[in-house]
Amino acid sequence: MIMKKLLLLFALISFGAIAEAQVNSYALGARIYGGEYYNGAELSFQKGLNNRNRLELDASFGFKNDNTRLALIAIYHWDWHLLGGFNWYLGPGASVSFDSYEDNSSVNVGLGGQIGIEYNFRDLPFLVSLDTRPIWDFLGEVNGLGWGGALGLRFAW
Repeated sequence: MIMKKLLLLFALISFGAIAEAQVNSYALGARIYGGEYYNGAELSFQKGLNNRNRLELDASFGFKNDNTRLALIAIYHWDWHLLGGFNWYLGPGASVSFDSYEDNSSVNVGLGGQIGIEYNFRDLPFLVSLDTRPIWDFLGEVNGLGWGGALGLRFAW
């Protein structure tokens, strides 16, 4: 009995790994995020490259206490279909930001990635996503690993 359950679980996981997500050609919207160093919002654009991959480009404005950050982020996604309208995705990315704090400012470069889950409405052209984007910033006063979560809402076509 246990062996049958393990085989069924393995089959479901294997199917999920090879099933293609239905990546939209384009999606435009916003992400609202919070993390250790900054909270903020992003204008988010996604371009589908094929049925399993897309590129996400985000323009971000973040703040916390006396710190502000303007950033451009690019993430490459691999997408997998889970069930119904649910997909999960992950991929590598990079950021370039301008940080301002108290009387100082700096340019920062970061490398990291993103992992998340999304729901693609079947009857409406909308995507809702929850994700995290750990990025290691290399320069400036606010450097090191930044980690947080985000809620996204995008219009897809």
